Amino acid sequence: MDFERNSLLSVPQFAQALGIKPSCIRRWILLRKITSVKVGRRLIRIPSSEIARLVKEGTRPALEPRR
Repeated sequence: MDFERNSLLSVPQFAQALGIKPSCIRRWILLRKITSVKVGRRLIRIPSSEIARLVKEGTRPALEPRR
C-alpha cells in the first residue's frame, strides 16, 4: 500500500499494512504502544507515520555469518 505522509488510517488499514490482525492493533492502542487519534466517540485513526516507526524500532541488524 502507498500512503501519503501523515495520513490517518483506520485500524483495519493499519493492520493490513503490517500484515497482522486488527485485534492486535486495538490492543497496542489500549497499551499505548502506538499513537492514535480518537475522532468523535468511537472512531479511531492511526497516523501512517507509525508504520515507519514500528518497522524502525523492530528492525534488528543481520548477524555476520559463522566461519
